[in-house]
Amino acid sequence: MDRWTEMELLVQTAELGSMSRAAEFMGLSNAAASRHLASLESRIGARLIHRSTRSLTLTEVGKNFCQSAKSVLADVRDAEAAANATVLNPAGTLRLSASLSFSVHHIAPLLKDYTHRYPNVRVHVEVSNRYHDLIDNNIDVAIRTREFESDSGTTIRRLATTRRILAASPGYLDAHGAPRSVDELANHPLLLYTYSNNPNDFCFRRDDEVRNISIQGLLESNDGQVLRAAALDGMGILVQPKYILYEDLVSGRLVSVLDDWDLPRLTVNIAFQSRRHMSAKVRTFIDFMVEHFERMDYDRKWSSFDRTSGPATARWNRT
Repeated sequence: MDRWTEMELLVQTAELGSMSRAAEFMGLSNAAASRHLASLESRIGARLIHRSTRSLTLTEVGKNFCQSAKSVLADVRDAEAAANATVLNPAGTLRLSASLSFSVHHIAPLLKDYTHRYPNVRVHVEVSNRYHDLIDNNIDVAIRTREFESDSGTTIRRLATTRRILAASPGYLDAHGAPRSVDELANHPLLLYTYSNNPNDFCFRRDDEVRNISIQGLLESNDGQVLRAAALDGMGILVQPKYILYEDLVSGRLVSVLDDWDLPRLTVNIAFQSRRHMSAKVRTFIDFMVEHFERMDYDRKWSSFDRTSGPATARWNRT
């Protein structure tokens, strides 16, 4: 028990940046916390924390031990969850990570149903357009658009494939016309996502034809919602995954252009830590998402060509 407390104290101290706050979180007195840390350092034979009147930092040994301790604590908690919780009654806090666009369009609308089905689960959504290490950031489940994970300790389950498309508002097309070829994109203001691979370089494919072009954007952003808002306001042509723009395309708020050309597609995956004992909260959320994606037929909707885009944009083609 003392060793468990010592590891938990070190991890909480590192995360909270204060031993006194860690002690308060764990229900310990400051004196008891100091004794636990001293005992841990004595057993390891090395200092784990540098302390001054103004700051607290982990030593190199402390950082390495803290990383291992996080993994051990997570394993124990997962084992307890597997032994004591059932899939029908998960509990605890589920920490999710996804981009802002995915969180707005495909996480937030589902949370009411999920928490109604599993009322003992609390949900924390960590919105980030960068991919973070699951263990380091205490993330249970993350939505990512890449084929594989570099970390062998992470497992992925495919949810859908999505095209990346070019689209603009009817107002923009009324004013400027639609590009009739990929070369004409150079004559239009582009709205580009900076976190994509090589955001200014595009590889277009149409049957056996391949065109590689480089484009400078009028507006560049690390968030798709900024680009979507600019496109809806008639600012230019954006390039975004179809999972972000699908409802705008269906409603006519945006119109796809050059849709007979295809850009490299993205795979939408749900990533989670590879553990023998998957907690009930993680298992139920993964199953919930897979079930929802299959019911909504997103794989077909997001990967299909808009066969009506040719006639639909014909009146905007310049003569």
